[in-house]
Amino acid sequence: MKTSLSSVGRTALAVAASVLLAACGSEEPSENGQQQGSQQQPRPVEVTTLERQDIALDKSYPSLLRSDDAVTLVARVSGTLEDKLFEPGEMVEKGATLYQIEPDRYQAAVNQREADLQSARATLARAQRDAERFERLLSQNSVSRQQYDQALADRRVAQASVAQASAALESAQIDLDYADVQAPVSGMISLSRINVGNLVNPGTELATITPLDPLEVRFQLPQRDAFELRRQLQDGMVIEDIGARLELPGSASALTGKLDFLGATVDEATSTVQANANFANPDARVLPGQYVRVYLEGLKRFDVLAVPEIALTQGLMGPQVFVLDDDNAARARTVELGELAGPWQVLNGGVEAGDRVIVGDPAGITPGTPIKPQPFDGDAAALMQASKAQQQAQGQQAQGNGASTDGTSSEAASGGEDAS
Repeated sequence: MKTSLSSVGRTALAVAASVLLAACGSEEPSENGQQQGSQQQPRPVEVTTLERQDIALDKSYPSLLRSDDAVTLVARVSGTLEDKLFEPGEMVEKGATLYQIEPDRYQAAVNQREADLQSARATLARAQRDAERFERLLSQNSVSRQQYDQALADRRVAQASVAQASAALESAQIDLDYADVQAPVSGMISLSRINVGNLVNPGTELATITPLDPLEVRFQLPQRDAFELRRQLQDGMVIEDIGARLELPGSASALTGKLDFLGATVDEATSTVQANANFANPDARVLPGQYVRVYLEGLKRFDVLAVPEIALTQGLMGPQVFVLDDDNAARARTVELGELAGPWQVLNGGVEAGDRVIVGDPAGITPGTPIKPQPFDGDAAALMQASKAQQQAQGQQAQGNGASTDGTSSEAASGGEDAS
């Protein structure tokens, strides 16, 4: 009987001891966790105090290239097209002769009108002498007053004949000039629409010349951008200070130019304002009819709050930044995003001037993380480049560690195979 009770006692004692050990084991990690949390070192990261500032924008707008100075050549006289003095697609200079429409016939007409003018001038000279002679004879009572008046009338008729012949000569000369069809502007000429030997009449279209240098581009500015730009112009900036860059999709080609026009009315249908930029295009790298993007440099947003784009993270409620509390602990703050201005992100809500915002790389930061604020020099682009370089270095290091681990595993596997 005693032996039986002793066995039960030993069993109960063993169970109690195991429960006590389990309880002690479950408390130890909790104490260690509290110690580790209390000993977490503040993380050094760049922090800035938000202030309202003017942010430069780099805006782009889609546009279809067009040349408003393109000219369609038309015949101004009737006749047979005798010669074509250009090759389609070549650049022609202003004033160059492109077509000839029976120039000999129109030259003959000019010669005829010149002869008519000389005859009219000779008649006028004789009438002038007769009028002067009759005036002397009238003073001597050798001719009647009627004869003198007739001499004066003949002189006036002769003068009118000279004027008429002179006008006819000018008209013939104009026709002769029109017989040589010249380029009214410099540019690239199209295919000829009429072949040599065909009869043309006034109004017959011959070809089109498209100026390519400079190239004018019309596009539409959203009304907010247009209003902000007008505000800048009212502050003393001139419109030529707004730089423009033209880029083709999928191409490295780019042209630089200047904004030279900003409309004064808003289109009711699109809520946009028309603008025009001028680009030098000496090598004809860009042609009308292409779709491009026009970038404007020099636009600004005034009195806004902005942070480097790298400071943004995605939270449950949307985009967020981390701000510091009084204890320099990170706190998530949901923000309303505005426009992107290069490396800067404009914030329309969620933060206020005076907030201390973490602008360094937020990777690994969670709410409550202690922060050791580091100064921010205001160069958002450099900050983003440094963070990108650090991420690349970490990625390369991780790849190297992975390769080393794979090599060790392979050797172990190979050794195991040999041993087997």
